Amino acid sequence: MTIVLNEPGVGELSGVVDALRVWQDDHTPLQLHPGDLGWAWALGAERLAAAIRTWSVDGRILAVGYLDEPDLLRLTTAPDLRQDSDLARRLLADLGDPERGVLPPGRVGLEIPSGALLREVLLEAGWILDESWTPLRRGLAEPVRESGLRIEVAGPETAGVRTAVHRSAFGSPAFTEELWHVLAAGPVYADARCLIGYDDQDNAVAAVTVWSAGRGKPGLLEPVGVHADHRGRGYGTAISLAAAAALRELGASSALVSTPTSNAAAVAAYKAAGYEPSSERLDVSRAA
Repeated sequence: MTIVLNEPGVGELSGVVDALRVWQDDHTPLQLHPGDLGWAWALGAERLAAAIRTWSVDGRILAVGYLDEPDLLRLTTAPDLRQDSDLARRLLADLGDPERGVLPPGRVGLEIPSGALLREVLLEAGWILDESWTPLRRGLAEPVRESGLRIEVAGPETAGVRTAVHRSAFGSPAFTEELWHVLAAGPVYADARCLIGYDDQDNAVAAVTVWSAGRGKPGLLEPVGVHADHRGRGYGTAISLAAAAALRELGASSALVSTPTSNAAAVAAYKAAGYEPSSERLDVSRAA
């Protein structure tokens, strides 16, 4: 088979999102999710399209890569091709050669699902294991207990509150109210919700965005944040409960989230909200 590497245009993004939707499954290790692209849509469709790479055969997308950073690619494949040697070898060639236009020269990082043959192929070629992540999953067959917060779905009138919590939680000025409106206008957001959690003093203490991949599919929490002035009071667990409840209302089969294994507080907060950790997933990297 002839595998074609492509940088899709804006008009092809919906096909990429559709492929990722199909690939989501409760029996598949956590992988690149439509919500990851939905969150990135805040920077605009043109910038998102420029950060996407696809590998296809006869019009069928086999693999999708998203450059979360210029030197960090988050990549997944069709689940039935995780052990396909031809695809793994083609990906190795494209990832290892900067002239292919996927990754730049020098040190780069790569996120791939656990159990993919590509990991073994890369390690054999001299790539090395890198940062450890802990994926967590909460089943949504049963109702979710109350979070203890007053939960509001963010809209145009409260976008400023939503973005202020995010900026405080992550210590970054980047997520502005203007960007929220771009995010909310993106097509992926039609199946998403931004939630704001308020304490009993009516302070906005936490926020989360949840992304559905369709009824009966796993949904994603991305991102989750607690306001810097209100940490250490259980609000991370509370907003994660609210996120699970919102995804259940959207018809999701489970709620997914991933955090660096080194962030023990985040892992503990998710576990307290009923999210069960899976085996740690190690990124791989290519040395400079």
